[in-house]
Amino acid sequence: MAGREDGNRQRVQPGTGPAWAEELLEHLRPAGRDVRRVVAWLAGTVGATVALQDAAGNLIAGNRLPLDEDLVADITAGRIASAAWESRERHLRLVRVEHPSHACVLAVSRQDPFDRRSSGVVTHTAQVIELLLTASESTAAGHRLRRATSDLRLAILQLLMVEDTIAARRVAAGLWPGLLDAETACVYVVESAPDVRDRVAEECLDSTREDALVVRCPAMDGHVIVVGPRETTGEALRSLVGRHPGLFLGGSVRQSIAQTATAYGQAVSALAVAHFRPDKTAVYAERTHPERLMDPVALRGWTSRVLRPLDTLPHHTRAELLATTRLGLEFTAVNAAKVLGVSRNTVRARMERVEALLGTDFADLTARAVVHLALNTRIGLPDAPSDGAGEPDLRLADLLSGPAVRTWGQDLLGRLDADARNPRRTLRTWIAVGGNAERAAQALGVHAQTVREHVRSAEPVLERHLLAAGTDLYEVVLAHLTVGDLELPVLRSPA
Repeated sequence: MAGREDGNRQRVQPGTGPAWAEELLEHLRPAGRDVRRVVAWLAGTVGATVALQDAAGNLIAGNRLPLDEDLVADITAGRIASAAWESRERHLRLVRVEHPSHACVLAVSRQDPFDRRSSGVVTHTAQVIELLLTASESTAAGHRLRRATSDLRLAILQLLMVEDTIAARRVAAGLWPGLLDAETACVYVVESAPDVRDRVAEECLDSTREDALVVRCPAMDGHVIVVGPRETTGEALRSLVGRHPGLFLGGSVRQSIAQTATAYGQAVSALAVAHFRPDKTAVYAERTHPERLMDPVALRGWTSRVLRPLDTLPHHTRAELLATTRLGLEFTAVNAAKVLGVSRNTVRARMERVEALLGTDFADLTARAVVHLALNTRIGLPDAPSDGAGEPDLRLADLLSGPAVRTWGQDLLGRLDADARNPRRTLRTWIAVGGNAERAAQALGVHAQTVREHVRSAEPVLERHLLAAGTDLYEVVLAHLTVGDLELPVLRSPA
């Protein structure tokens, strides 16, 4: 047995070596970088059995060989660079292979003695394997870093969603100093095909120059969420959407950082409108919303009475329930859970608690719409519980009977009257049965697919997305309530 302490090795330059060297160098091309393929090539080239293993004896590539553990330990520890062993039955070569985190051993066993050619092939193959392992480790480290950064961005967004702005700023300060120092921000949602979302997310980062929080939506595979405190974010994203035909952009109005969840719902609502716009972009503030047509003092007083049962809870519990319910009314429990970073059972349990406190049933779309109105109004109210003093004694029917909001409801639903299929009746029936196409079809005496087609055809006319729960649908429900086409929901509080 012989050992060699000198680790210096000759480098093979392309075009200067024998045919086997050219073949070996081909394995360094991007399409051929695979350690297992290199080991297999070495075995075939020198007619040997080859094993690549680490210091712990784990086989990385090739076929396992019986090796002396002490000799392997000497090589991986760097005490010797290579070793050779011979017997009548076999000839063995062991070569140290450097690795970014730990050394490996390349063992080559064959029946014939190693000549100059086979020795050179083994030595240079070890060099190539070193390069491939180093590149693989660097690539893996880069992937881990990008994944950790992506997870950190998601964690910051989830903290913002539950109004924990202090913790969100503390987490963001380490990697993105000043990112969330602003008091307000706009939230945008960029929609793409799921298979190109990663590339779109990277382009969002480049377009905003990392002056915005860019997060791959955990609930929707094709969505990228962007929280932009800077005024330039919207223009950068609109330019991005303009360059790519398959992208759509929805944006919120400027909101307090603490109201990120509300802004997110606005952006998703605007995204539905963007699908009907030539420039594929829309901003939530571009249309009139029913709450803006109601007396603000009366609306705030009504909201306080509706949500008063939650005011008896500790502040952190109330904030948690409000944030979860707002998202739970906008999305499915599964998607709301992904956005918040909790289980879907947690979302359902919190919403069931709110149902019990308010004495209502969220299976009723009218109840969901009314509570959604109250929750969105509560955002602008002070955190201190109200005792009801000085609040106008108005009920929901009074709020919805105002001239401005009634005119809004009539004009909105009146857009459907020109369609001879009477989608307005279909839509009203569909809402009354909780958005269930089969039950609506039974009530109307038509096929369930006909109900879905009528509802879907109403979306571009109303410029609102109806087949998924959210602000768009709840506004259409409120429009039906304002004109008296649906009955007011039952709540325990004097709504």
